[in-house]
Amino acid sequence: MAKHDNLRINAYFIFVLAAAAVISYNLFVLTYIRHHSYSRTAKAQSENISNVLARGNIYLGEHLAATNKKFPLAYMVPSEIKVHSSAEIPGRISSVLGIDANEVKNMIDSGSDKFRVLLRRIDDKQVAAIKALGIKGFGVAYETDRYYPGGSLAASILGFLGYGGDKKSGQYGIEAFYDDDLFGKKRSVGNYIAGPGILNFVSRLFNRSENEETDDKRIDRPADIILTVDKNIQQVAEDKLSSLMNQLEAVGGTIIVQDPNTGEILAMADKPTFDPNNYSEYEPRNFLNRGVQEIFEPGSSFKPITMAMGLDLGVVTPQTTFKDDGFREVAGYRIKNFSERVFGTVTMSQVLERSVNTGAMYVQDQVGDDNFLNYAINFGFGQKTGIDLPGEVPGDITNLYSGRKINFLTASFGQGIAVTPVQLINAYSAIANGGKLMKPYIVEKIIKEGGEEEVIQPEIVAIPISEKTATKLKSMLVGVVDNGFDKARISGYDIAGKTGTAQIPDGKGGYLEDEYIHDFLGFAPAFDPKFVILIKVDRPKGITFAADSLSPTFRDIAVFLLNYYSIPPTRR
Repeated sequence: MAKHDNLRINAYFIFVLAAAAVISYNLFVLTYIRHHSYSRTAKAQSENISNVLARGNIYLGEHLAATNKKFPLAYMVPSEIKVHSSAEIPGRISSVLGIDANEVKNMIDSGSDKFRVLLRRIDDKQVAAIKALGIKGFGVAYETDRYYPGGSLAASILGFLGYGGDKKSGQYGIEAFYDDDLFGKKRSVGNYIAGPGILNFVSRLFNRSENEETDDKRIDRPADIILTVDKNIQQVAEDKLSSLMNQLEAVGGTIIVQDPNTGEILAMADKPTFDPNNYSEYEPRNFLNRGVQEIFEPGSSFKPITMAMGLDLGVVTPQTTFKDDGFREVAGYRIKNFSERVFGTVTMSQVLERSVNTGAMYVQDQVGDDNFLNYAINFGFGQKTGIDLPGEVPGDITNLYSGRKINFLTASFGQGIAVTPVQLINAYSAIANGGKLMKPYIVEKIIKEGGEEEVIQPEIVAIPISEKTATKLKSMLVGVVDNGFDKARISGYDIAGKTGTAQIPDGKGGYLEDEYIHDFLGFAPAFDPKFVILIKVDRPKGITFAADSLSPTFRDIAVFLLNYYSIPPTRR
């Protein structure tokens, strides 16, 4: 008898230990493994957001950029209203919601017993007014929808949650590219709900890990996305771009800030833009991310790429001289310098400082057509960079496959080929970081359910030029700023940069009259760069050359970044 009692006591003791182990395990999961997930949810809720994890959050660094929020809507059930209907009811509903009274009357007259949404995202006054009316069948309900706390901030990066066909899905930007990660699915309870009794409990206990493994393979969960974009840098870039476009009366513009050493995108501003909270009020063209989905002829900002080829092959040095006559004739065409200037004998450094078209063509001659094409490809032109944003286009360097010498010559100073802004800044980052072409990326990490982090690592995709070549070219680009762009200089710092002023193709084999695209690319500190900046504006008015239009804005952003990162001066 005593032996039997001991067995019962031991069994009970084992059961208590097992139950305690399960409780301890769950406490461990809640307090440690899922701590990050719950802390992010709490942060969202502290900002007066009712956040349900039906879709993951998106963050600009530490700052919430996209989440879920409960919004009130006005509804009616026509059959319930019709029973107590009076002539005044359609008018009363119409006055509260601002919708047509006849439409309301037609709904009521239909007598349908279906739930009908009248108006979404109503304000607090409308909620109070609906409740005050007290009309049976007409009321307020709540639905969870996507919410963007920053409004239009980084909208072209984020995209929005809209409708793809008859289902909601991410549209444009991060919302589209990482749609599967952000959406996820609800976990099935599966075998965890079983019959009562100790045997079922113990069975579930010892089979838990096996069941979880099966569920993990079968079901995706919502993930949070942390971007490389710095909210403060993004805000400065957007503010400066808005001011610049207003000043120049430009039709569009882009500013990108990149870390040249990793490829991370620190800011990507586009104008005109939109508010993803009210995306239906905007034209679809506003949703495009021009940094990756729009191509343009870069103009003179491509000359450093051409010069990099010549330096890397050793066919020119910064001191190599060339006599400029102001033009060159090829295949029956006369190709001139800007403003038809004649510079005489100049060094390669001066070719960049004075932006001499014929000097760039001279370098292309020394490089050769095949080498020119190979270097262009190795710098990433004519192909997608692989950035984690949807709809990226590859640019267009097909002219270089024609075999026509004139196409290579015009390409040497950025005409007749087309690039995306992200391609161009990425190529400059390769110069800035010592010759490594990095894969640009905009997501820092993906945080999955349970706190597991998938951290995106920097990736070298090519080494188009040597470190020695990059160092020489950086010195030449410092000379460009020192000797040409006084508005871009910053006291105490080595600043490297180059502008481009490009014509706009007319689609008929020529170019539009008096219509230009201005761009400026630069980095600092030149010999240990922490950031690269691209500024591009479309069709500015009143100023012909980018050196005059964009240099002050570049300087403003660069000064902000030098202070923001507490970067010490590099010059006495």
